[in-house]
Amino acid sequence: MSVETSKRPGRNNGNVIVAALCLAFFTGMIGMAYAAVPLYKMFCQATGYGGKTQRAEKQYAGRVLDRDITVRFDANIAGVPWQFQPVQRSMTMKIGETVQAQYQAVNKFDRPVTGRATFNVQPELAGPYFNKVECFCFTDTTLKPGQTLDMPVVFYVDPDIVNVPELKDVKTITLSYTMFPVEKSKPVASSVPVKGSKTISNTEANLGG
Repeated sequence: MSVETSKRPGRNNGNVIVAALCLAFFTGMIGMAYAAVPLYKMFCQATGYGGKTQRAEKQYAGRVLDRDITVRFDANIAGVPWQFQPVQRSMTMKIGETVQAQYQAVNKFDRPVTGRATFNVQPELAGPYFNKVECFCFTDTTLKPGQTLDMPVVFYVDPDIVNVPELKDVKTITLSYTMFPVEKSKPVASSVPVKGSKTISNTEANLGG
């Protein structure tokens, strides 16, 4: 009986250690889950993984090639009551040339609405070679009722794209933005449209043809 009594404190201490390790593990897993989204966004911006463009630290490429490439601009809305579209559907420039494109957003509702855009590049392999100098992506933008806002995108296509066997013959790159609502009060669906306006759906007609 005395032998069993002497072993109990050690066994209890072992259980406490195991419980503490399990608690630390689950706490770490929860922290990683919360950090996953911003870390993934930073990784995509830095590497171009998943078709995401990388942010350029300077405005001009080191060289400009005597070769044209066309960038097609696409716009989508996902629940935000805006008209959101590129000012022009495509642009042709030299590889390495820094250019500016314009998107435009119009708030069609009778109250301020905040939106945030995400983006990707197709083909996906072209993501690391599509360098943004200026972009409105991942930034919360609030528009007043009926307000129109021009949203510039400054970018260039890295000349090193021609050194990639899968991309050396690519002639068109698509830059696509999707605008999401950022609402902290009542949902967008409960809002009342401006008199004379109509609900904006995600169709080609509403995106500029």
